[in-house]
Amino acid sequence: MSMVINTNVDALDALRNLGVTSNAFSSSVQKLSSGLRINTAADDAAGLAISNKLEAQVTGLNQAQRNAQDGVSMVQTAEGGLNEIQSMLQRIRELGVEAANATIGSSDAASINTEVVALQAEITRIAGATTFNGQNLLTGAMSVTQAAGSTAKAGVALADVPATISNVDVSGARAGSTYTLSSAGGAGTLTMTLGTVSQQVNLAAMDATGTQTITFGQLGVSITVAGAAGGTAANLSKDLAGLNVQTTAGNNTATFQIGANSGDTLAVTFGNAQTSAYDGGAFDTAIGAFTTATGSAATWTANQGTATSTLISETDKAITYINNLDSSFGAVENRLNHTIAAVGVASENLNASESRIRDLDVASEMVNFTKEQILQQAGTAILAQANSAPQNVLTLLR
Repeated sequence: MSMVINTNVDALDALRNLGVTSNAFSSSVQKLSSGLRINTAADDAAGLAISNKLEAQVTGLNQAQRNAQDGVSMVQTAEGGLNEIQSMLQRIRELGVEAANATIGSSDAASINTEVVALQAEITRIAGATTFNGQNLLTGAMSVTQAAGSTAKAGVALADVPATISNVDVSGARAGSTYTLSSAGGAGTLTMTLGTVSQQVNLAAMDATGTQTITFGQLGVSITVAGAAGGTAANLSKDLAGLNVQTTAGNNTATFQIGANSGDTLAVTFGNAQTSAYDGGAFDTAIGAFTTATGSAATWTANQGTATSTLISETDKAITYINNLDSSFGAVENRLNHTIAAVGVASENLNASESRIRDLDVASEMVNFTKEQILQQAGTAILAQANSAPQNVLTLLR
């Protein structure tokens, strides 16, 4: 064996192996410190690609599960409003049965009518006020806005009152409808009408604040007038009379994203629980006829049987209508609960799959880490020995 000084092959070989061992040791340290088998594409390019796809599915499923839970909350909110409406319809029917009895006189009927009309207004108010994150749930449209052709839009200046219509709120209104405004001979009252349903409100003079909101709670519409003080109630009603408020058709369907991929959706229809929707408006007509019948003793005597019979039968139809809405919400809620459970299982299984690909088997890696640690220590020692080997040449030079 030749002895050379310039090229120490043994040292180079030891250095090369020590470098390989150091890289393997560093990789093992990285894996143990991160808990991941794959930290970079160099560790396992195919495994990283698969793992990233699985992670996208898992995060999507987790969000879909939260979406479905929000959907359950939304449906439960609508169901809560329907429960109150159902209770009021039951009370209206009870009052109708009471009014049908021969012992009820016209003054008693008038008192009964006061409660019936109040309940009718409250049903429509609750239907308009039942919202979830600003979306109407029981008006037949998730979001109702003024139609472009409506004349009672914000910015319209009034002729006899130094004011302007500053806002028209139709959030509780019926979609795709036209509400007309009329005045009772300039007496400071304003009536809004939709089909056979109307509501009259008393206006006030424009005071020092210069702002007045005219609310038609039964119909779900309010108009705000703003300007200078000084306009009388009669002039205000005169200016507003003849205008109308038109609403857009709206959309009564909510789409829930209940899966990780495009198209994994569930469409839910939120129906119209306002009284004007019951039997095509016949329920409101029946209440109007009942109100007319209680107008005087003679009218009540002539119409008691017909008015109460119609009110009871139309209320029965309204109860059935609300029952159907409630049942559909119950079915959707059950479906969403099953979806939540199924998505949870899918997420768990995909998490397990990703873990098998990407997570580190710590026990196995500790064996490798210990081996690399020993090799590194041995390689360092051997490199030192190899580096000192050329010194043997000095013995030949003595």
